Amino acid sequence: MTDSTPSEKLSSVENEYIDEKNLPNNTTVALAEDDIQVEPILSTIISPNGNEVIVNLAHGDQALQFAREAENIEVTPEQDRKLCLKIDMCMFPLMCLIYAAQFMDKIATGSAAVMGLREDLHMKGKQYSWVGSAFYFGYLFMNLGPVQLIFQKSKHMSKMLAIFIVVWGIILTCHAAPTVNYAAFIALRVLLGCAESVVTPCFTIITAQYWKTSEQFARISIWFGMNGLGSIILNAMAFGIYIHKDSYHIKAWRLLFVVIGVITIFLGILIFLWIPDNPSNARFLSRREKLMVVHRIKSNQQGFGNHEIKRYQIIEALKDIRTWLYFAFTVSSNIPNGGISNFISILFHTDFGYNTRDTLLMGIPTGAVELVGCPLFGILCVYCANKKIPFWQHRLTWAIFAAVLALIASCMLGFAHKSKGARLGGAYLWYISPVSFICVLSNISANSSGYTKKWTVSSINLVAYAAANLAGPQTFIPNQAPGYQGAKIAMVVCYACMIVILSVLLFINIRENKRRDKLQAEMGGAEKLENLEFADCTDFENPNFRYTL
Repeated sequence: MTDSTPSEKLSSVENEYIDEKNLPNNTTVALAEDDIQVEPILSTIISPNGNEVIVNLAHGDQALQFAREAENIEVTPEQDRKLCLKIDMCMFPLMCLIYAAQFMDKIATGSAAVMGLREDLHMKGKQYSWVGSAFYFGYLFMNLGPVQLIFQKSKHMSKMLAIFIVVWGIILTCHAAPTVNYAAFIALRVLLGCAESVVTPCFTIITAQYWKTSEQFARISIWFGMNGLGSIILNAMAFGIYIHKDSYHIKAWRLLFVVIGVITIFLGILIFLWIPDNPSNARFLSRREKLMVVHRIKSNQQGFGNHEIKRYQIIEALKDIRTWLYFAFTVSSNIPNGGISNFISILFHTDFGYNTRDTLLMGIPTGAVELVGCPLFGILCVYCANKKIPFWQHRLTWAIFAAVLALIASCMLGFAHKSKGARLGGAYLWYISPVSFICVLSNISANSSGYTKKWTVSSINLVAYAAANLAGPQTFIPNQAPGYQGAKIAMVVCYACMIVILSVLLFINIRENKRRDKLQAEMGGAEKLENLEFADCTDFENPNFRYTL
């Protein structure tokens, strides 16, 4: 490693690959924003691919302003556990409620469909399928670039998130307005997709800011599992509204949209008032606790974030095979998700033969399975990792196991024609399938280093999510009602592909970690550059980085 001072040429370089050698020595520079002295600005390291990389700490992570001070504190394991619990208690309840609300908002059309939505808006043929798909047109558009541009550039990520949440709550209440105007309802679904597209990427970034890599899968499993809570609340609410439908001055399905829209607006205001933009301005943390957060996330080889969009990191994300494995996985997992989310109530109503009242009740156990199953898998994964149980200590192993269960559930739902009970069991077991998607979200959080790269990989993954969920409802072809056999076969094929993709991802990460361990041993140990963790290096650049399995 060679310390260096920037020449006029090098002062404009930010973490880019170079061939120059014998750089001059020693400099001190101030970080303009925080007046923090960082020494040196420029150093070189050797990447795992054998390239010389200039590390410019002046363009590093926000956590750098605390890094030097954090080195001087001692944190006992007990203090670290108490801090982790405090963060959980202060951040998690509101995050979980928001994620439950966004799922309520997303699937409300399913309950509304059996409460009279289709009849009142005179939907015919595949028009209802496009109601489900329209949401993801907006979601797709926003993740093609606007989400990353808005939120990476913003120094107030949580405040921007809160504004988007309030806006989508307002849009949702407007769903009650269209009378016979199908086009207006479709337009509202597109706008809702635009607004809701920000939640998952923002929550993924927030999780990486506060929790260690080893803790992230369990946390994402919990807040993502709140989709189940949202499903329970929505179905219970829809049932209550439906059985009293004659007591209202508006149609029951319209009232459903108004109620959940108002709930969403209220939660958005709470996000604005409480959730910090990053740990450095968390009002519930003392100065020492903020330093402890910096200390505890050093092992992630990542920090709080960086507001500078770095072109080379975008290019690296596009070249990374993991990006496209995530993409392929997400397409495979969310084609079934897009169909079932919008059609499960209709399947209960038409394929299983339940009346409207019972259909709304039968939707409640689907949420219970997801609410219990997703966090349970996350907890089991953490337990096995702590006990170092071979094979099962890897989160990707649990993702493969969940994909196998989803494949079995799809076969039960699609091919157990003579047993209504087996088909119903398959419909409920299917709600374990999000565990695999949770694993990929946690892999993006833990394994995509470099703030611009992380946002880019997350955005590409969510483009796949939107495109697949857009296509999902189209697999439910009207002339195949009430069984929709083609959609069920598509689910089986998708989950079989998922298992293969996850296995390839696990193999690639294991092989790369072994290669890096061998290379580091040959070079005499880990790279010792001070605060390299907070230099905003990518996983391709940082020789100390290891992929989470």
